Amino acid sequence: MVVCGASGCSWEGTAAAGTRGLNRHRASCQLYKKSSFHGTLKRQERAKDAALLAHLRPPHRRGDLSANTSHVMGRPRQIAPHQLLVMRQRQGPAAHVLDTSEFADSQHSLDHEIPQNDVDIDMEDGFSFKEPARPTMRRIPRSFDETVHSEEDLNYSESGQSPPTQNPTVLPAQSRFRRVLLTLRDTLQTPFNSFGLSRLYPRRPSFEPDGFVPSSLLGKTCPTAPQEVDSPPRVLAPPYPFHNMTIYRLMSWMNSGSSRISETKVATLVKDVLLADDFDREHLQRFSVRQSLRELDKDESGNRITFPDDWIETNVTIEIPTKSKEDRSRPYSIPGFHYRPLVEVIRAAFTDAQARAYHLFPFKRMWKDPLDDHEERIYDELYTSDAWLEAQDDLHKQPKESGCSLERVIAGLMFFSDATHLANFGTAKAWPLYAYFGNLTKYLRSSPTSGSCHLVGFLPSLPDNIKDVLSSLPRISKTGLASLHTHCRRELFHACWEILLDADFLYVYRHGFVVKCADGVMRRIYPRIFTYSADYPEKVLIATIKDMGLCPCPRCLTPKGLFGYLGLAKDMKFRVSNLRVYVTNKVAKAREFIYGLGHTVDGGKVKDALEEGSWVPVLNQFVNKLGPLGLDPFRMLVVDLMHECELGTWKALFTHLLRLLYALPGGVQLVATFDERFRQVPTFGSGVIRKFANNTSEMKKLAARDFEDILQCAIPIFEGLFPPNIDAAVQSLLYRFAEWHALVKLRLHSDSTLTFLEETFKKLSRQLRKFRTDICTAFDTLELPKERAARQKKLDQRSETHNVSPESTGPKVKKFNLNTYKYHAMGDYVGMIRFFGTTDSFTTQIGELAHRALKAFYPLTNKQDTSSQLAKHERRRRVLRRIAEAEATTPSINQPPVQVDPGERYHIACNRNNPVALFTFLREHDGDPALKTFIPKLKDHILYRLRKLDVSHCDHSFTDEEHNSVIIPNDTIYSVHTMQVHYTTYDMRREYDTINPKTHADVMVLSGETRPTHPYWYARVLGIFHMETWINDGGQPVKQHLEALWVRWLAPLRNHKSGTKHARLPKVAFVEESDADAFGFLDPGQVIRGVHLIPAFVSGRGVSSLRHGKSFARPEGELDDWEVYCVGMFVDRDMFMRYTHLGVGHPAMLRNITKDCLGFKSPGATVISESDEADTDCEGNSDEECSPGCSDAEEESDEEISDDETGDEDSDSDEGGGDDDDDDDLPSF
Repeated sequence: MVVCGASGCSWEGTAAAGTRGLNRHRASCQLYKKSSFHGTLKRQERAKDAALLAHLRPPHRRGDLSANTSHVMGRPRQIAPHQLLVMRQRQGPAAHVLDTSEFADSQHSLDHEIPQNDVDIDMEDGFSFKEPARPTMRRIPRSFDETVHSEEDLNYSESGQSPPTQNPTVLPAQSRFRRVLLTLRDTLQTPFNSFGLSRLYPRRPSFEPDGFVPSSLLGKTCPTAPQEVDSPPRVLAPPYPFHNMTIYRLMSWMNSGSSRISETKVATLVKDVLLADDFDREHLQRFSVRQSLRELDKDESGNRITFPDDWIETNVTIEIPTKSKEDRSRPYSIPGFHYRPLVEVIRAAFTDAQARAYHLFPFKRMWKDPLDDHEERIYDELYTSDAWLEAQDDLHKQPKESGCSLERVIAGLMFFSDATHLANFGTAKAWPLYAYFGNLTKYLRSSPTSGSCHLVGFLPSLPDNIKDVLSSLPRISKTGLASLHTHCRRELFHACWEILLDADFLYVYRHGFVVKCADGVMRRIYPRIFTYSADYPEKVLIATIKDMGLCPCPRCLTPKGLFGYLGLAKDMKFRVSNLRVYVTNKVAKAREFIYGLGHTVDGGKVKDALEEGSWVPVLNQFVNKLGPLGLDPFRMLVVDLMHECELGTWKALFTHLLRLLYALPGGVQLVATFDERFRQVPTFGSGVIRKFANNTSEMKKLAARDFEDILQCAIPIFEGLFPPNIDAAVQSLLYRFAEWHALVKLRLHSDSTLTFLEETFKKLSRQLRKFRTDICTAFDTLELPKERAARQKKLDQRSETHNVSPESTGPKVKKFNLNTYKYHAMGDYVGMIRFFGTTDSFTTQIGELAHRALKAFYPLTNKQDTSSQLAKHERRRRVLRRIAEAEATTPSINQPPVQVDPGERYHIACNRNNPVALFTFLREHDGDPALKTFIPKLKDHILYRLRKLDVSHCDHSFTDEEHNSVIIPNDTIYSVHTMQVHYTTYDMRREYDTINPKTHADVMVLSGETRPTHPYWYARVLGIFHMETWINDGGQPVKQHLEALWVRWLAPLRNHKSGTKHARLPKVAFVEESDADAFGFLDPGQVIRGVHLIPAFVSGRGVSSLRHGKSFARPEGELDDWEVYCVGMFVDRDMFMRYTHLGVGHPAMLRNITKDCLGFKSPGATVISESDEADTDCEGNSDEECSPGCSDAEEESDEEISDDETGDEDSDSDEGGGDDDDDDDLPSF
């Protein structure tokens, strides 16, 4: 009798039927098919788990099987030197070094007898075990095999170069996608690449600029237009419009956008002009710069070269109310509004050569995590955002244009505007308006030399003589004059936008226009405004609300009195349920009071009509023109990280921390110590962390990037300056702020990182509220000396203006104010990222970088009619760029950087300029403990590398005979100054760190411990060497080129808890010189990247790890070392992501180790749950370190914040009660 074998199937067959009958039944049995399918899935999962486990579990050590160690087979095996396990006292708090290894993944019994001479080890998890003495072992990190991704998978957005187009014939079979995904609603999901990324197109694209989608999967579209399409003006190839190529090249160099003769500028002149094949000195006879510029502005017939998107100059007229029922308002004309028609700018952009890189079809980027195969959404570009996907859906819901069957695509507009000073001295300024296209990747848009910035206008300011007109009005008071001047400024801004949003733009916004795209296909383009990036003063102009009124937020109607609820559920729910909606009727009523009934702008009638919502009596042109077409002008006002955080909330918090230092006993000396510490912070990278040369506390001429550097380095600087109970709370607050800042600046987010950001914001807002109530109220803080001097200067200037004797006042009391818009805006970041993509796509820093071109043009003008001359220079550069494109070439100054081979891990120059004769070198450093075992360790390293041994041979000892078999010609190796470490970032870009033993010497490698509690080891590179060597073992010698690093190892501190769970930076210290592995050689291929180690100043300097005196291991002139270092994990975005397991571009092995070490338990989880945290926001390393008011067990409830705390000014009322906020998720925007 034979049976089916499937669960639930009762079929039975005779033995005579045999296998054929059984197979025939199973072919038609649905139960068997279902059972077989699930069985196959389970087998695949088991195989996958087994492969991952085998990859992560190190092989057995050779020493475990040797006869002489059979009596300790049961002991836990470790990689690191056993001497590190001994506790040693440091010159400062918490300064015990621990090798952070744990139990080996042992298949041995732990019940064997432990021999004597053990060392007691207290583990962080609360248990301990006995570690026997062991023979000397080398410190060898785990092999770091970074996945070599294909060129198609790497992010080429930075350089603007597209990867090679994929060959459809080598792609895996797509039958499942074609049969299902391509049929239903014509969607398309691409296969997951080596990073686990896939694209989900809601509609099949017909064009894809990255080569990510094979051409065979692209949709087909009609290539012809139903009507005549305006062709762009023809631009001839060079030397047009000049007479010869020599003058053309010279004028292109002159208009390259720089007024300074730098080394790069001169090198470009030589390369692009003087050394060009078509350069002829005879062409420069009778050369005239002015004549050549006129030729650039006019064509051969004497007429100006015209483009549809050329500059237009016009006057802007506003109406000035007269405060009289009988008199009509007075028209006032402001001359000199220079602008370019938006429709023509869009048309020119889509016919430009750069349009080949435009994304015309939005998609969702999906990620399948290689660790557990769960899928989640990725947020990065504007064209992958919900905003674009919703706009595309709305567009396709509209009826098509009559007789037009062309594809409909969106031109995503992103506006930036910001007034800027053009010179360091004088009053020259400009107010440029920039437009960017979200169709282009942000990595190109953010580059000021990419040509992706479109200068579309210079917004005029009110001339000074308008005050004469306003002063001549009857019955005008001083207060009324200021209010009326402000009203006119608002009217001028929206009058300019009324001109920009002309009838042509409104027509194409509704009906689109036809253009021939970069792939030669006709499409109908519909412009859509997605974002408008500006600082707060311009946001209130755009939103037509009062600057810092009762409801100062341009996106919601949250009163300023409720800003103190930051981060609580009440605050998050209120801002979502009370979004701004324009009150057209109320504004029209207020304008009737002003212009029809003669009321003042700040009169009671107007105030009563508009006070609720802090509106102003100005007609919002975005609402008036584009509101009926679906634009929400308040949602487009995105957050501004640079002004609102780095120059806003962080600067305010940093300033108040300095006030607290001054308020402490001996505050002046504490601030001096603070400045001294900052001056000793080492630099990092190429301008990532710069030298803090001046007194940081004085904050002289600091830009946003300077405040960012201060935040990234502030934790070890402030440590120990406050009393212990306050110091723990300040350390936690600084960590949470730096963590939140790192998360909101990520260039690539996932659902997991956004959940991480939500939880971090909750913790940070809780810390800020407790800082205000528990710490700030305990001190009488006064304004800083800089603040007092600035206030006194204003008083002196005011007294001179009014002929009054100056008055001298003492320092004013300053309180920490949490009730500001900039703190309130911190709650909007998660929603903004979910809807528009990551913040680097719309940060105002992009617009600030665009100012550089204007400031470079300004010295070339005669300082008269600045806007007109800047427009002329912009046009010249644009014309030359289009001429260069007509020749299908681009100037070398705009060419992308050289691409790095994705498989290259590091680069060390092979020059022999610095030979090192080994024995001479050792004689010169005789007695230096750093070089005591240089040659034996060098030969160990060579044998280890040439014999291709792995980490399991870390405790293998080579014999003297084996050492003698190592041949180094002439006993000479070669030293080089620098090395480049290439790595793939979390957002899949290739970057590199430069390692220099004199300046940037610290590196990180993967931990070599079997079950580490910290994922990395750290080392200081003392020398970079390369050599020719071989092993003389009796066979045919094969000479090999070998590179090696001579390093000094650092070990994590014992009993120091770090990471997001404890809100502390990791701390490390040098291994003692008595340890056999204090120094050693390292394979450069094992270096992950450079690391920023900041001295833990509270622990001081000492000689506990290396004897006093000069040494090869110390910088020149130093006689001792810093006892402890803090690992600067916030130094850049990629470094921060390496201390989470959420980096999409990081190797799965590294992410898995990080996940296990840092306590991330569940798949897809990003932060530890409240139940798993012992002290998440007090985050001291012991309970005694936390102040009573800093406990995380309690938090104020929504109801128990006093009314005084929610007022306009700072208040110091106590908060209490339990937290009812933890179970509420932050809502989406």
